[in-house]
Amino acid sequence: QVHLVESGGGLVQPGGSLRLSCTASGSISAINDMGWYRQAPGKQRDLVASATSGGSTNYADSVKGRFTISRDNAKKMVYLQMNSLKPEDTAVYYCNVAGYLSDPWRNPFSSWGQGTQVTVSS
Repeated sequence: QVHLVESGGGLVQPGGSLRLSCTASGSISAINDMGWYRQAPGKQRDLVASATSGGSTNYADSVKGRFTISRDNAKKMVYLQMNSLKPEDTAVYYCNVAGYLSDPWRNPFSSWGQGTQVTVSS
């Protein structure tokens, strides 16, 4: 089993910044992709940013230049630095981690966090 815990959400004014964190724990032998998704009320869950184990990153067009994803492989953590926040960034943000388990050995997994609310409003 893999467990993800997110933190860092909250209420911020337009133009402000927040940093989200996600920690993975459990029977993990290797982590491949780590990413952040978001879901606004009445909308589907969309990719915000992702980072591969090789160091490649991918961003939604709407956040390019404002958000930065980073990961600490030793700590099994992924971060999302969000700057110049806009009201349209308001959503529940979910962490996703994919990789392989250590028990059963090398079974693939893809796990989601519980979500953290980000509200951008004056």
